[in-house]
Amino acid sequence: MNLDNFITHLGQRARAAARVIARAPTAAKNDALEWIAGALERESEALQSANAHDCARAREEGLSTALMDRLRLTERTIARMAAGLRQIAALPDPVGEIHHLKRRPSGIQVGQMRVPIGVIGIIYEARPEVTIDASALCLKAGNAAILRGSRHALQSNRALAHVVSAGLEAAGLPANAVQLVTTPERAAVEKLATMTQYIDLIVPRGGRGLIEALMACARVPMIKHLDGVCHVYIDDAADLEKARAICDNAKTQRFGVCNAMETLLVARGIAAAALPLVCQTLRNKNVELRACPQSDAILENAGVGPRTPAVEADWRAEYLAPILSIRVVDGLDAAIEHMNTYGSAHTDAIITERHAHAMRFLREVDSASVIVNASTRFADGFEYGLGAEIGVSNDKLHARGPVGLEGLTSVKYIVLGQGEVRL
Repeated sequence: MNLDNFITHLGQRARAAARVIARAPTAAKNDALEWIAGALERESEALQSANAHDCARAREEGLSTALMDRLRLTERTIARMAAGLRQIAALPDPVGEIHHLKRRPSGIQVGQMRVPIGVIGIIYEARPEVTIDASALCLKAGNAAILRGSRHALQSNRALAHVVSAGLEAAGLPANAVQLVTTPERAAVEKLATMTQYIDLIVPRGGRGLIEALMACARVPMIKHLDGVCHVYIDDAADLEKARAICDNAKTQRFGVCNAMETLLVARGIAAAALPLVCQTLRNKNVELRACPQSDAILENAGVGPRTPAVEADWRAEYLAPILSIRVVDGLDAAIEHMNTYGSAHTDAIITERHAHAMRFLREVDSASVIVNASTRFADGFEYGLGAEIGVSNDKLHARGPVGLEGLTSVKYIVLGQGEVRL
């Protein structure tokens, strides 16, 4: 079967399965999720073995450290996936919820009902966890899914997709509700993005090259998940120990993730006290410091180094590595201006004890997640109580931030009457 026919058959099967999943009872969907969670735990060693083959091949091909970190499946990540499945099962089913029901002067009642989107195509990088998270969220939200992961994770994704299919069948649901594109050909991505008769939404998760390529050819609507150029701003009213702990976690808890801090901004009035404390902690963990002239002078006087001069490109960089750009700014206005100019509208945080500054930051920073006195690493579907996420959307329409169940549904208007006619 050629590529066009292969992808078309996937779409046809997904469309048929979507009609079944859309009307599936909550109990059946939850049974499938619980079954898959248990199977992940039972099959943990086999899943890690499949993943080891992918990791070995990717290492030989020179995959970056950040992507290797995302590719690797461990007992801990498998346990986290199982926990996320159970959390999704425990969440209320959004399908069929009725909101904003109001009676009109004519006597009719008008409201909105939450409904599945239909068939969702998900295109993602070397991160096999997405196979489970996306399958689970699409299922609970009443959608069918077509998954196209990276070629680097093919064996891992096949093993995980097999578990998902078995769980669907065990719950009496169509196995075709979740299908994996097994061909590594890039043309498969373009075919998915233009197949409007079978696919209702594309969710791309990957680098700028993938997103730009899809934007050039896609006919199917997209929810984009792009760069994570995340900032932490230490306000002149910050608690210094909070600043040290938050910046340490935001940068070093895990380097190769989209919600890690990439730029540190510090108010001029507190920079001499804050920068040596925070940056020495980061240097102790071998983080490379790329400093503006003012921050470089402060760190030089404090004996914190070595350092590299920051250049304009550093303010827009998503390093996904132990590298941090640092800039001293005049205050809150300058920090907000920097974030809204150079950031990627993903996640930004302020450390401050001044309520008015915190509230201004929440209102004026134009990002999907805006945080006061906590690490940017919390910008995550699991941590937000969504059970998991299909990604973090930088878009402003339909879904923004971690995309969970509600982001994978739409609404339609409903009208309830008792024989009313329009006059």
